[in-house]
Amino acid sequence: MLYRFLQLPARIALHFYCRQISINNKAVLKEKGPLILAANHPNSFLDAIVLASIFRQPIYSLARGDAFASRFITRLLHSLHMLPVYRITEGVENLENNYDTFDQVQEFLSQNKTVLIFSEGRCINEWHLRPLKKGTARIAISAWKKGTPVRVVPVGINYSNFRNLGKRLDLRFGNTIEVSMIPGPDSPKSIPEFNKILKSELSKSVYEIPKNDFAERSRIFETKTPIWQKVLLALPAALGYMFHAPLYFAGHFIIRSRANDHYDSIMIGILFLFYPLYLLAITIVLFLLIDSFWVLIAFFILPATALALLHYRKVV
Repeated sequence: MLYRFLQLPARIALHFYCRQISINNKAVLKEKGPLILAANHPNSFLDAIVLASIFRQPIYSLARGDAFASRFITRLLHSLHMLPVYRITEGVENLENNYDTFDQVQEFLSQNKTVLIFSEGRCINEWHLRPLKKGTARIAISAWKKGTPVRVVPVGINYSNFRNLGKRLDLRFGNTIEVSMIPGPDSPKSIPEFNKILKSELSKSVYEIPKNDFAERSRIFETKTPIWQKVLLALPAALGYMFHAPLYFAGHFIIRSRANDHYDSIMIGILFLFYPLYLLAITIVLFLLIDSFWVLIAFFILPATALALLHYRKVV
């Protein structure tokens, strides 16, 4: 219920965080399960939010186990279709819980659902495909052994930056991997062959850019705003900056030195949760100052000024 309730607002909000979203094969977004999305993992839980927002079918995603820190949080994350995967660093005693998660994933696939797996195993803010873990291969091959006709879609997630709003997001879907492409589910060569194919597909979809090579990032991601458009957007963009800077910089001040590779996701999470309340507070203050019901229109105009600022600024 919570997943469906938040999906549309998250889809709308995505266009306030990303200036441009490029997708190479939009037909994939309508695919039905049993499906595994095998993705790289450059930007923490934002990666899962992006895919869950734009896919028509609900997505069940695997997340790091230490996020499931209490009974309440576990129930909340489960309602958002998230399942825990534990690593040795999160306690050897928790590793057995992974069997329950993998059994649940197999159940979802047998019910023709879609499961998202981050095949690199951990998140790092970079433009680089890291070595793949064996989890995706084991889940896919286990499903094939059970006779579930699962298909695996490689997903390359590419952000122009990890610290600023107004980023460009490029999603690149690779060729689907099916059971006929590996030696056989029972072959000892099936896992390495699967990972070889998955790595080949992801390598075509994940951009390789040195971390400090800003010129290369600009060449790939930069989107220029025409002069006439900048002229039209100048005033609303200035208003957008004036009204939205307090919320943005308050969030930035709180998390700037603590978030590391999770900065972008936490910042966007803060804005998603608090922006409606912030808009309401501004509207109430303006109403008290001006004492006119016409001020209520500010609740709808202010988001438009935020969009104007998003498209006015040059951000790579």
